[in-house]
Amino acid sequence: MPKRLYINYKELNIGGKTMQRIYDFIKNAGTYFVATTDGAQPSVRPFGTIDLYNGKLGIQTGKKKELFKQLEKNPKLELCAFNGGAWIRVAGEVYADDSIDACEHMLSQYENLRGMYAPGDGNCVVLYFKSGVATISSFTEAPVVIEF
Repeated sequence: MPKRLYINYKELNIGGKTMQRIYDFIKNAGTYFVATTDGAQPSVRPFGTIDLYNGKLGIQTGKKKELFKQLEKNPKLELCAFNGGAWIRVAGEVYADDSIDACEHMLSQYENLRGMYAPGDGNCVVLYFKSGVATISSFTEAPVVIEF
């Protein structure tokens, strides 16, 4: 069994670099998949927004979407992205931030979404991970596990 590398950025004081590594992997993958629960049924859909703002990793959605409604009931989320022979899984709890600053920062990275969302519109929301575990894996190297 491959040896696992566990990183707890709170202990190592490298939070910014650690979150940047997770963000870069997902951003470079482009499309990734997000899983939530709908009652007892898993629900998975493709996503493309990812942002690193004030050291927090976040994704964007609308408050009117089923994903948001599911997370209101159960804030646990998992995402998975594949890129260049490796994949990342990020699992944790998220919280909603619909502040103008958070939405503006996200939408500045995804101008094409401005037709559907605007900061302060009552629908735009950024979901930030408050805690979680990211695992970067491949078939050729030991997994890297990052706790945050």
